[in-house]
This record gives sequence, structure tokens and C-alpha cells, in this order.
Amino acid sequence: MTVSHVLALLASYFIGAIPNSYLAGKLFKGIDLREHGSGNLGATNVWRTLGPKFAIPVGILDSAKGAIPVLFIAPLAAEAKLFALACGIMAVLGHVFSVFVGFKGGKGVATAAGVMLGLTPLAVVVTTAVWLVILWTTGYSSLGSIVAAAILPLAAWLLHPADRDLVWVQALVALAIIWFHRSNIRRLLAGTESRFGKRHRQAPVE
Repeated sequence: MTVSHVLALLASYFIGAIPNSYLAGKLFKGIDLREHGSGNLGATNVWRTLGPKFAIPVGILDSAKGAIPVLFIAPLAAEAKLFALACGIMAVLGHVFSVFVGFKGGKGVATAAGVMLGLTPLAVVVTTAVWLVILWTTGYSSLGSIVAAAILPLAAWLLHPADRDLVWVQALVALAIIWFHRSNIRRLLAGTESRFGKRHRQAPVE
């Protein structure tokens, strides 16, 4: 591994580590999102705590943190897609374990989607559609993220046959995302996971 490889990997981590959710909370509302809602520094908690006008830009920026290393940083050091994926993984790790906020970040879904958008865009379209359908029908963003992550390797295998040598790494990324959602899985099984939207709120007890 050359110096340029190391610098690209480090740059990818620090791009991923930019805490967009934390900055949105501090700059616009003067709050630390780690102390509100789920305590997670991801777009979902921004939506619940600050609303969609902040969550949507944060989600886009978090996705960009994954796409930029793949599309612009990695090619400066190597042309191999496997190295681009490595840079993308570093960005996801930066998001989840951000050095700027005590190594407590988000769960990496939007950033991982940005990585895969740069590598396997058709697969991302499919998994995003799955996430939206599950969110709309159940109100569970976490469930949508878990299912989308689970089907990502299969979607990439089917829709991007030229890049099938990367599927095993994508499968590891998917497993990692599911692992980061283990607390959500416990709440889903217990029936205590938070839902989105009025249609999913329980009626008040009379």
C-alpha cells in the first residue's frame, strides 16, 4: 500500500466523520442530538427531533459523504473498484465512529447508500424503493433499513453482473449495518420501536 492509498483512506474516514446531524442540531436549535430522541446522530433522529426541513438536507449530505470518496477520492490513488469500495467503507466507519463527536455517530445507512450509489446505482434504486415501501406501510424506518441492507448484495449481484467480485464485500457492509441496528431489532421484537407518521400513532386512551 502506497502513501497515496493511505491518504485516500484517511481522507475518506474524515469526510465520513463530518457530523452533519450534530451540526444541524447545534447550529439551528442549540441542542445536542445525542441527548434527544434516540440519541443517534442520523437523519432519522433529525427528522423526529428537528423535522423534515432539516432531516432531508442532512440525509443528502450523509449520502454525499459516501459517494464523494468513491467517485472523487479513491480514483486519485487507484482505479480499482475494490479500493473505491474500501474508501467507501472508511467513510461509513467515519460516520458511525466519528472522531469529532466522541466516536458516537449514526448507523451508516445513508452513507452506505451513497457508497453503493457510486458503485452499483441500480441496486441502490431497488433498495431505496424497498425502504420507502416498508416505511410507508409499517412506519418503521429501522425495519426498512434492515431489509434494504439485507437485499443489497442480491440486488447488486443481479443488476451489476460486471461487479460481482465486489458482492462479498457488500454483503459484509450489509451485515455491519444490520449489526448496528441490533438495538432497533430488539425494540421491533418487543413492539416498542418508534414509528413515523400520524397513521401509525396509537389512539389516546379515553
